[in-house]
Amino acid sequence: MKTGIKEKKSTSTSNKELKLYVRNLPRGKTLKVSEISYPYVLKDKILVANAVKRGVTNNLFEEIKSNSPFDDLQWSKFLDVNIRTLQRYKSSKDHIYKPLQSERIFELAEIVSAGKLIFDTDEQFKIWLVTPNLALGKERPINLLDSSYGKELVLAELNRIEHGVFVV
Repeated sequence: MKTGIKEKKSTSTSNKELKLYVRNLPRGKTLKVSEISYPYVLKDKILVANAVKRGVTNNLFEEIKSNSPFDDLQWSKFLDVNIRTLQRYKSSKDHIYKPLQSERIFELAEIVSAGKLIFDTDEQFKIWLVTPNLALGKERPINLLDSSYGKELVLAELNRIEHGVFVV
């Protein structure tokens, strides 16, 4: 595991959709295109709040989903939509997710971003997500991601790991 790292180079699909999406959002400061990355954007809570109000585009969701360790069935559970509905959204390129779903998408993107920065590999992060965690009441972190409270617990645990605070 890596600790104290602010940003790791992305091996993902270059944040193309995030860059297109963020450029059109109202915010208090001007962002340079080079600054637009998931860790940077997700730390700007005003920017995320505006994005949630606007709704996540299907293209942005597909980019976030492709960079996550979660499959369609897990995403449908996290977003509280039927798997068929999620697949229908996927075929509709101009679909925009409702604010509640958009908020969940950004919360999960924040968790995935933190996990990718903390763990050396995506595989280590996946293993951590499915391993019972003492600090989370012996619950598997992935089982907590379907509620806002659970997501906060998982994110807090990732932050503790990043700062070297472990439960004994």
